[in-house]
Amino acid sequence: MNAGKLYLIPVPLGPSPVTEVLPAAVINHARQLKHFVAENAKSARAFLKSLPTDTPLQQIDIRELNEHTPPGALPELLAALLAGENVGLISEAGCPAVADPGAALVAQAHESGIAIVPLVGPSSILLALMGSGLSGQNFAFHGYLPAKEEQRRKRIQELERDSRKEQRTQLFIETPYRNRQMMQALLDTCAAQTRIGIATDLTLATERIMTMRSCEWKRQGIPDIDKRPTVFLLQA
Repeated sequence: MNAGKLYLIPVPLGPSPVTEVLPAAVINHARQLKHFVAENAKSARAFLKSLPTDTPLQQIDIRELNEHTPPGALPELLAALLAGENVGLISEAGCPAVADPGAALVAQAHESGIAIVPLVGPSSILLALMGSGLSGQNFAFHGYLPAKEEQRRKRIQELERDSRKEQRTQLFIETPYRNRQMMQALLDTCAAQTRIGIATDLTLATERIMTMRSCEWKRQGIPDIDKRPTVFLLQA
């Protein structure tokens, strides 16, 4: 029996209509699947209900893969694929396997000879980079920076030095309720001419993308980014 295919299915980054952010072909693929692996089953059901699926929602198999999933559980998540069924991988928001625990399942699928089919959809990291005006030729995403003030300051200094040396755009994120503290840390740490970008509420009606030098941000002040999903960027 041939193994099924693992479809990497992007989802909206927020409460936007699915048809506004996902191509019709992606929606059609997702509608036809009966097996899913998701970071959060409740969020996945809400997404599938919005499509809607060809199969009644209560008959769809959804398994969770998140930060609490032990590595030993991964083979079980491949069972449907190895039995010949196609499976969809869904993140909490945006593209699966990018800054997302789904990458572990994709790696396991490769080891098992399973075909991977990535589908087109919104990536907050790439959208932020595209809209920032900073270098898209050389960039790196660093996930979360340290939460403790002194460690965070040192990490920002490291990223700024690397950016200056390599002409590299540095991207990172923060827990939304600490966005303002992160922005203040950047302004307190970075050189006056370092360019700092913020990309907030991407793909939503409240989307805001701004890039200015640190000295310009200090004159203008920090915008309202509290509790709103934001990608931070800097280039020295």
